[in-house]
Amino acid sequence: MAQTTYVTGTGPFGLAVADVNNDSKPDIIVANIGNATISVFLNIDNGTFTAQTTYSIGTWPVGVAVLDVNNDSQPDIIVSHRYAHNVRILLNIGNGTFTTQTTYSTDGDPYSVVINDVNNDNKFDIIVPNSLSNNVGVLLGIDNGTFAAQTTYLTGLTPFDVAVVDVNNDGNPDIIAPNHGSNYVSVLFNTGNGTFTSKTIYVTDSGQYGVAVVDVNNDTNPDIIVTNSGNCNVGVLLNTGNGTFTAQTTYSVGTHPLNVVVLDVNNDGKPDIIVVNYLSHNVGVLLNTGNGKFSAQTTYATGTQPRDLVVIDVNNDGKPDIIVTNEEGNTVSVLLAC
Repeated sequence: MAQTTYVTGTGPFGLAVADVNNDSKPDIIVANIGNATISVFLNIDNGTFTAQTTYSIGTWPVGVAVLDVNNDSQPDIIVSHRYAHNVRILLNIGNGTFTTQTTYSTDGDPYSVVINDVNNDNKFDIIVPNSLSNNVGVLLGIDNGTFAAQTTYLTGLTPFDVAVVDVNNDGNPDIIAPNHGSNYVSVLFNTGNGTFTSKTIYVTDSGQYGVAVVDVNNDTNPDIIVTNSGNCNVGVLLNTGNGTFTAQTTYSVGTHPLNVVVLDVNNDGKPDIIVVNYLSHNVGVLLNTGNGKFSAQTTYATGTQPRDLVVIDVNNDGKPDIIVTNEEGNTVSVLLAC
């Protein structure tokens, strides 16, 4: 994979890729924790991007998601702020530029952010892992891109990431949160109206960080994939069919793996694991060999201390590309698939 880098703000952290200016080409959005900005890189063509346009935002932006939250067909930016204990919404005014933000309070240290309709009212809701408060916050969408005050649900210690996926096949998206300080993953079932049960836990290795929930063994049941940063591996917990999970199988990766994506990168119909190895300064790709088992990783160099990643076709060649934020390098890397 050939790597191209683009200069960001200081300390690029969270990452999203979405078409924000309606030209049918995916653009890059980065949260810069060091200088409290959002960078927007518009896709020119063939997977090349403009220099960043920046938007000042509140302190410690870490997580970022991009989705149309006010139903005007323009994707908006949603940002979680680590030590400011809030999330902010930047509305898209129609050409990939954004308005000043609206702020909603959370609990302590909302480390990432996910958008999903959890109460089936056709309005998007905000879900954040509040890592200092050891819970997840759910902010239900009201209308026109506004949100209710959060309701919180206890997890284990220090949830850094969250996935929102229906794991028990009842039509309601559930919450899956890895708990960095507890060495287990919490599963909270949706009761059907956007409220959630107490957690069910599954033991993993140490220092859980990122999570993806995808069916990796082709049985139509979403499985859990977590990064165990303390043990330099990823754990795969297979869904037995009703939202319960087997003990993890682990696969070695690089040093201090953080975020993870699960997607078919070699077009064989089987989803593969892609992980950022923060202290190895690379991404690892583990190909799915069938039945939810994976090969040893192949690595690709990035910039210094890669933090977050997205896997998406940015140059319209039908092959998924890898985009990574490099926290210490103050860059974003685009690795185009060959």
